[in-house]
Amino acid sequence: MNDIVPIALQTAAHTHAALTDTVLIIGHGSRERSGNDEIELFAAQWRARHPEWRIEVCFIEFAEVMLEAGLRRAAIGSRRVLVLPLILNAAGHAKMEIPEHIAEARAESPGVQFLYAPHLGAGEQILKILRRQLRSAMNTLDMPDPTGTGVIVLGRGSSDRGANGELAKMARWLLEETDHELVDLAFTGITWPRLEKVVQRQVLLGMRQIVVLPYYLFTGTLVQRIGRQIDHLRLQYPHVRFASGHYFGFEPEIFGLMDQRVHDLLDGAPEALMPCDGCKFRLFAEEHGQGHHHHDDGHVPAQAHDHAHEHGHAHDRAHGHDHAGHSHA
Repeated sequence: MNDIVPIALQTAAHTHAALTDTVLIIGHGSRERSGNDEIELFAAQWRARHPEWRIEVCFIEFAEVMLEAGLRRAAIGSRRVLVLPLILNAAGHAKMEIPEHIAEARAESPGVQFLYAPHLGAGEQILKILRRQLRSAMNTLDMPDPTGTGVIVLGRGSSDRGANGELAKMARWLLEETDHELVDLAFTGITWPRLEKVVQRQVLLGMRQIVVLPYYLFTGTLVQRIGRQIDHLRLQYPHVRFASGHYFGFEPEIFGLMDQRVHDLLDGAPEALMPCDGCKFRLFAEEHGQGHHHHDDGHVPAQAHDHAHEHGHAHDRAHGHDHAGHSHA
């Protein structure tokens, strides 16, 4: 594997400067300060694993260092900037806003190469985390019998079927990998079903124990809300035992996925680049004035949504709402 190493080059002013490759982590950003602090902590732990790498952090919203400033700072003294979204599922921010800012950064710093990696995605490494979270939660129950214990994978929710489909895939894989008879999907917003409705259904189907697995990277207002919802459900269904998993931003698989993103970019692997860097979905939005999006309403124009799904296999998993699958909000 290639490593990120400094290279001495002569500047136009005939002075010598050390140009390096910079890794730029992009977090979503949270109104809850502790969520942003955890992303900074993740970056600090990742730096400790790779002291030879220059790792910077910025956020899409609700933070001091935003995308524009983060990209500009990362470009200083760099020959390449490796842009890594620390985001679970593809969403509008990852598909539209980040590429827009990268395009602006390329124009502002023409001597710097910007490489944009895919989001973390839904795959075997995420499944490992979910299975471990499920085993841990089951061990807290009086009767860790999977046949009488329902499981609910709880994600942020999106107006785009592709982003929701990534969570649905993980729920299905979890069902096939365990002995649980019910593994359902629920969302905290934007789309349905919501947690309370799925719990009601599982109770009606005879589940006496229910495990809720939050599909989030870091803490934030939504993660805190989930805790309050589960407390309320315990009161509402006193005869049902509830257990919950933990958000998984610091699990070893997340660090491993981020490592892989860096090495893939450096090795020029075909799957390394974000498939929507310049795709028609973003171009449609730009043409119709749908630029930077900072809203919680979950709205994606129908024309853009339909347009987004003309792309075939490379984009089936790619397009989602601004807030789908984020670490927090």
